[in-house]
Amino acid sequence: MSELQQTPSANRLHIAILGKRNMGKSTLINALTGQSLAIVSAQPGTTTDPVYKAMEILPIGPCTIIDTAGLDDEGELGQLRVEKTLQVLRKTDIALLTITAAGLTDFDSQLLAQLRRNDIPVIVVINKQDQLRAEPELLAQLHQLGLPHLSLSAQHSDGIDSLKQLIIQHSPKTFEQPSLLGDLVQAGDSVVLVIPVDSGMPKGRLILPQVQTMRDLLDNNVLFQVCKPEQLPTLLANMVTPPKLVITDSQVFQQVAAATPDDIALTSFSILFARHKGDLLKLVQGAKALSQLSAGDKVFIAEACTHHCQAEDIGRVKIPGWIRQHIEAEIEFGFCAGRDYPADLANYQLVIHCGACMLNRKEMLSRIELSNRCGVPVLNYGLCIAAMHGILDRALRPFADVHQAWLDGKA
Repeated sequence: MSELQQTPSANRLHIAILGKRNMGKSTLINALTGQSLAIVSAQPGTTTDPVYKAMEILPIGPCTIIDTAGLDDEGELGQLRVEKTLQVLRKTDIALLTITAAGLTDFDSQLLAQLRRNDIPVIVVINKQDQLRAEPELLAQLHQLGLPHLSLSAQHSDGIDSLKQLIIQHSPKTFEQPSLLGDLVQAGDSVVLVIPVDSGMPKGRLILPQVQTMRDLLDNNVLFQVCKPEQLPTLLANMVTPPKLVITDSQVFQQVAAATPDDIALTSFSILFARHKGDLLKLVQGAKALSQLSAGDKVFIAEACTHHCQAEDIGRVKIPGWIRQHIEAEIEFGFCAGRDYPADLANYQLVIHCGACMLNRKEMLSRIELSNRCGVPVLNYGLCIAAMHGILDRALRPFADVHQAWLDGKA
């Protein structure tokens, strides 16, 4: 199936298979999906780096299965593999802790504590019941710990349907992002989408936030028109009834704000995604830190995807340039891209994150929480650009509760 016809990985339930080496994690994935996706071997440590596979698992629906290295992997390289496995927790919606009838080990108990700290629901899968059945003492221990569990044989696909039902029952209801626009517009409203076409635009297609916004508008029976920034004045002048909302690419925020009458609500794709994927109120709080930057401060810019940096790159070129102009001081910048996100940000005064269209909501919330634990405010591209151009107040008006908190100084 073409990737354009599939549910994006960021919108899927992320299920991580965790446990010690040789617990049958890869066999469990093959049984869950009904395909031979993971290499299976009696040799411990066959799985090295985390492996992600987007699947449609009936009756669960669109999922991303994450196969991980054993948490008891040994040696220097093994420790690096364990660290990669623990990073998976940032994006995990629900975890399957795979053990055998031999019971919980110290490794398992440490992992369970880590899962609790990350507020990740967990199901204990007692695998290999065809070889050894769980004793009543183990089942009583799991029950006492309040852990949903079941015994199965992944090798023979025995118990897999029951596991799927447990996953449905215990998956967090918040793994699906809230509607982008469902509470902002109503059926029959009209919306204008402003999309610049520049060197950063993928040839022959739109970027994911724009496509997902259009789909959300269609789902809510909202009429919408699309134009380039320079076409907006003509489009608005020709509309009999003004649009309920104008949504723009953040890079042309200033141009679009100048062309849009003040009585028409205005925001950006990136700000919509700040709420859709993360916590808009916490991200808005980072705007204060932006205005307080001074010479010698360090700013960390995080991108969720990897791409070739171009002359007009928003994260690595435009935003640093705008910040230096806005602050009128020399600021040092650090960068990351893709799945890598540093655990220690204490040397930075601010994190500026992309719109996170490639991340699931769990991971974006985890990144915000990690930044907050380091005492470092975080905001995203759209909020940063709006703040630097003096139009953040206007861009937040469509979100009444957050806008009021901003006016009250609580954000």
